[in-house]
Amino acid sequence: MSSDYIHLNLFTMNSVEHVTTGNWRTPGDQSHRYTDVEYWLDVARTAERGGFDAVFFADVRGIYDVFGGDSDTAIENAVQTPANDPQALVPAMATVTDNLGFAVTRSTTYVHPYQLARELSTLDHVTDGRVAFNIVTSYLESAARNLGLDERMDRQTRYDRADEFMDVCHRLWEESWEDDAVVRDRESGVYTDPEKVSDIDFEGEYFSVPDAHSCEPSPQRTPVLYQAGSSDRGRDFAANNAEAVFVSQPTEEGVRDYVADLRERAEARGRDPDELRFFPGIVPVVGETEDVAREKYETYAENVDYEATLALLAGFTDIDFSELDPDQKVEHIETDAIQGAVNAFTQNDPDRDWTVGEVAEFAGLGSTSPVVVGSPEQVADELQYWYEEVGVDGFNVKEVVRPGTLRDFVDMVVPELRERGLVRDEYEGETLRENLFEEEGRTRLAADHPAWN
Repeated sequence: MSSDYIHLNLFTMNSVEHVTTGNWRTPGDQSHRYTDVEYWLDVARTAERGGFDAVFFADVRGIYDVFGGDSDTAIENAVQTPANDPQALVPAMATVTDNLGFAVTRSTTYVHPYQLARELSTLDHVTDGRVAFNIVTSYLESAARNLGLDERMDRQTRYDRADEFMDVCHRLWEESWEDDAVVRDRESGVYTDPEKVSDIDFEGEYFSVPDAHSCEPSPQRTPVLYQAGSSDRGRDFAANNAEAVFVSQPTEEGVRDYVADLRERAEARGRDPDELRFFPGIVPVVGETEDVAREKYETYAENVDYEATLALLAGFTDIDFSELDPDQKVEHIETDAIQGAVNAFTQNDPDRDWTVGEVAEFAGLGSTSPVVVGSPEQVADELQYWYEEVGVDGFNVKEVVRPGTLRDFVDMVVPELRERGLVRDEYEGETLRENLFEEEGRTRLAADHPAWN
């Protein structure tokens, strides 16, 4: 724990379903309104009212086609399908908020860094410095097929490319333009001093970017950097790049081990390990009383779609769970998909042997994140324990019903946390980085970040 209070992100997706399969059928759920901008404006206002740091948008390239290219299950059951581009929502949501940040998931696998650097600089400008970049690599075969490749890249290649990708971005964001390059001198007719704009002259294995960034420096220059690497290679990447880490582990022990490991890796790279912010996922089911919360939970659990959950897990892990007996033990296996989703139920929880059926039941409400059920006081107790005893900095709040989960949390849990002094009453600064690190004026990457080396 390195923050003075609990930080909160809403973890969501510009789609019908995110990670709670089947609950679009729950009465009152408004997930179908994901195409309605008014829905997202209401989400933004609610999250800011709750003191959230950001709306954290997940995203995926491709459709979850369970082995053999069968995408019918994903399409029929809305397994992150249909889904729209989350980045397009950010300017609209920023206009109805003053402090809320926006973390956008973008893949380094199938886009060029010169283009992405421009897009994120633009978003940082139009939001006055409230943008984060959640760095991922694409893992679905369907994404590779539809973006012109014969097969997806293996994990090592994806991360090697991602390393080089971030090197290009950092040079564009941090080195290409000096702070005072834009002079806007009406008398001389000089808008930008060309002596203060430099080409980056980058030549690597995957990218060649000779020229200067096309954008002037934005409020944060580099957006806040999120990452969620779970494989050994992914953890190295997170330790080298992330300012904030999304932790996808189902148990307390898994979270503790992950946080300790990432801090150690970051320190080995010359970084202050206490500067990393850790956000485990959490699925809150809250009611005015414990009984009300339990009733909600039972309804949600009944609506979980078992087949859809297996399709989601198959896409995450490269393991076709639908072909396995529900009582079969889940064994550790190295795959080229999301290794952390496999590890979460094998290596990271050594005291429990998960069966296929148990994994599907657990993952139906929030994938690899724990579910917390109870009254506002009980849910606040649990979050306070994780913050004070486990040592996390905050939580990525996952939804079961939309926007009901968010509203319940903001209306019932946040006031209880504020009463305990555990959630902010006011934002510290104007940019997301200032608010995340609770330091007015801290708009730039830390001096020990590898981007400066």
